[in-house]
This record gives sequence, structure tokens and C-alpha cells, in this order.
Amino acid sequence: MHYLITGHTGFKGSWLSLQLSLLGHKVSGISLDPEENSLFKQAKLSEIFENDVRVDIRDSKKLEHAVNRANPDVLIHLAAQPLVRESYRIPVETFEINVIGTLNVLEATRNLENLKAALIITTDKVYKNLNHLRGYLESDELGGHDPYSASKAAADLATQSWRASFSTFPISIARAGNVIGGGDWAKDRLIPDLVNSYSNRLTPVVRNPDSIRPWQHVLDCLNGYLLLIERMISDGISGQWNFGPSLESKFRVLDVVSEFSRHWGVEPGGGFELDAAKGPYEASYLLLDSSKARKELNWSDRLDFQTAIKITAEWYKESRSVGAREITEQQIENFNSL
Repeated sequence: MHYLITGHTGFKGSWLSLQLSLLGHKVSGISLDPEENSLFKQAKLSEIFENDVRVDIRDSKKLEHAVNRANPDVLIHLAAQPLVRESYRIPVETFEINVIGTLNVLEATRNLENLKAALIITTDKVYKNLNHLRGYLESDELGGHDPYSASKAAADLATQSWRASFSTFPISIARAGNVIGGGDWAKDRLIPDLVNSYSNRLTPVVRNPDSIRPWQHVLDCLNGYLLLIERMISDGISGQWNFGPSLESKFRVLDVVSEFSRHWGVEPGGGFELDAAKGPYEASYLLLDSSKARKELNWSDRLDFQTAIKITAEWYKESRSVGAREITEQQIENFNSL
């Protein structure tokens, strides 16, 4: 099977590309240039691709040419402006990338001869967050307080409209939780901030320590995507799908700090400073109800919270000696054997 991934040079795209390659699939990618310290560069992933193309998804003509040239069997759309705080700084650009870029990707699939399925990745933050003490269901209202969340909700709705109006092949939308794992170096994300602080013998500065999020290892998330695609191809299913940890997994930002610091080997609890700056609004409570995927796809998370944190810490520590490519492949193979 030939997979085309947009955003393949990013954190999740790099893990997905290597996972697919190890499973014996052909992989092509369309993305912006990778960051200098990215997993894509650290693991030297450019060599695994049939086509490794640099295109801004806002450029519809160049994008269409690149998609047609790859002519994949499956398309997975990950390319996005993925950061909440960044969306406050560049709100218009965030909407352009996340909404118009998604529509450009869908438009570029119109004339593909081999395409069997397309999966559009949005986020858990597409839901209108009312701080419910339950997990959000696929049928719940979409919304978005910040520009990132609103732009991804708009992309989600645009995809649903596109599917209803133009689709000749299965199109699904995946909404995942707060994904963690080795090789994420994005700014304003908790794990990279902890790694940078501990590596430089600094006390990490933490925002909203009591906020609850659906923490999930990247491999559990990607496993859900691939199971869904298998069913899309075999049974023609589509729709919206949540992929998050069990509803019993209610862990705070503070719990992540404590668990990660334990595996890193710093003082118990890790120690942190509360960010005194009043940042932009962020929801305090967010969980996903993934019972649909568990029931209809027979999907479940293989890694509990403690294990996910443990192997994430191990990745950052061991990649320095073992190598980023080697530790990533090892963790993928270990996961696949579970």
C-alpha cells in the first residue's frame, strides 16, 4: 500500500512514516521544511520516502501537482499549525493553514486514480468546551475559544461538508488527545519544556498544573488511525472518530511533571515554578469518550499513562547515545509486539 502523509516532517508525521515503513508500506510526504532539531532530521527519515516534497498546503496548484505525482492509495492529512499559543500570535495564518489548507488537500484528491481512503486529522480541541466532567462524544457540538481550536473545528466541519458533497471514496476524521512521545520539540508543549529544563539544570515553568488532559502515547494514537484506515478500505466506513485514553485516565499536568521527573532522575515531584504570566485562555478539563472506536474498531490503548511517560523519558535520554532512529524503531517494534 502506498501512503501519502501531509505534515510528514512533524512529530506525529515522523512517527507515522517510520511505522508505516517498518510495516512494509511505501510512504510519500508533503510538508514544509523540518525544524533543525526535529525527529525527522535526527532520525534521518528522508531516505525512507518514495517522494519527499516541500510544499505549503496553502499553495493549491503546487499541492495538487505533488499529490497527483504521488498518486497514493491512502492519504493522511496531518499538516497544520498545531499550537494554541502560536494561534494567538498568528490567528489569520492559523485559519489559512488549518481550514483553507485542508480544503486544498481535499480538492487535490479529486482526480486520483488509486485513492481508496483519506483520513483528516483534527484534534480533541474541536469540541465546544463546557468543562464537562465526562468525555466528549463525536456527536457533541463543535466550537473553539482560541484561534487554533476554532480553526480545527472549522476544518472538521469543512471536511464533513466536502465528504457529503463530493466524496467518491471513504473520508474519515480522527480526533485525538494530547499526544506525547519522544522527538517532540515543539515550543509551549509540556514534555519538551521539561526535557529542556532538566537537561539544562533549570526548574521548569509550568502553566495550569491542575488542568486535566487526555494524555496518550503517539503510538496508541497512530494505531487507532491505521485500524480505522483498514476498516475504511475493507468495509467502506467513514465518519468522525475519537482516539483517546480510557475515561478512568484522568491525569493533571502536575501528574505528568511528577511522573516524568521520576523517570528522568530529578528530585521527587520534579519541582517547578508556576508561570506567573497571565497567558491566553486554556480549558481546564478535557477528556474524550472513545467508546465508538473501542466498540466498532476493536481499538484500545496498549500503553497506560505511567508506561507512556516512562518510554517517552527513555526516548529523550537514550536517543543521545543509541541514536534517534534506533530508539524510535525499537519502541515501534516493542509496541507492535504487545
